[in-house]
Amino acid sequence: MAGSKKLKTALLYVLAFVVLIIMVFPYLYMILSSLAPWEQVDRKIIPTKLTLRSYEWLFTGGDGVVPRPWLRAFFNSIFVTLSSTVLMLVTAILVGYSLAKLKFKGSRFLNNVILFQMFYPAVILLIPLFLIVRYSGMYDTYWAMILPKAVSLWAIFMYTNFFRSIPDELIEAAKMDGAGQLTIIARIVLPMSKSITTIIFLFLFMERWVELLWDMLVVNNEKMLTLNVLLAQMFGPYGAYPGPMYAASVLLTFPILILFIIFSKNFKEGMQFVLK
Repeated sequence: MAGSKKLKTALLYVLAFVVLIIMVFPYLYMILSSLAPWEQVDRKIIPTKLTLRSYEWLFTGGDGVVPRPWLRAFFNSIFVTLSSTVLMLVTAILVGYSLAKLKFKGSRFLNNVILFQMFYPAVILLIPLFLIVRYSGMYDTYWAMILPKAVSLWAIFMYTNFFRSIPDELIEAAKMDGAGQLTIIARIVLPMSKSITTIIFLFLFMERWVELLWDMLVVNNEKMLTLNVLLAQMFGPYGAYPGPMYAASVLLTFPILILFIIFSKNFKEGMQFVLK
């Protein structure tokens, strides 16, 4: 009996290891290909030697071709993504708290509207948003990439549900001590929401970081392109440079990996609430 249990445990470990290898292998292959000599890229799974030539090609703009602002595109992605994510968090916290803890006429209707909108794909609003950006003078600016992405209905929904689980007695006690609504949010609500905020931040950051279609539509200035857009353009005239393409892909995934490592503890705690 004990031997059978040990065998099952061993088989589970082997299965978990195989699944882990399958999931991690594409990323490892991408890293190795970005460090491989150009003549070995996509020809050998494990290169015979490692080189930084692909990264040097990106950092110097590319030799033998029209220089492209890879580093600027990388920092454009960081700036646009962080700005949009912070705005989405702020709006979601304020709206979620209002729907969860403030009593006002039409709050239930507003909450139903948010739920209703979540069932529709965002692509439906693509043309109206583009026309608004075009005729408001924001086209080809950073604002065109940031402001239309400043609200996340999913984040509002998540915060609304979480804030409802916070006891009303805490809010009322803070009001009796003379605290305003913003003070209550900053000193009571947010410290209790670290785990769920980590989950929402990571998912919003990741969603905005990989955005491609919207950034391609509203920005044409090469100096404002995000790394996603620049990578998409590589598949045409830059298809002969697979090594730099892998290097740019590593740069694209690196910030997300670092964030998940930093916030892994809060991520696990937040997932427990999400899965309830």
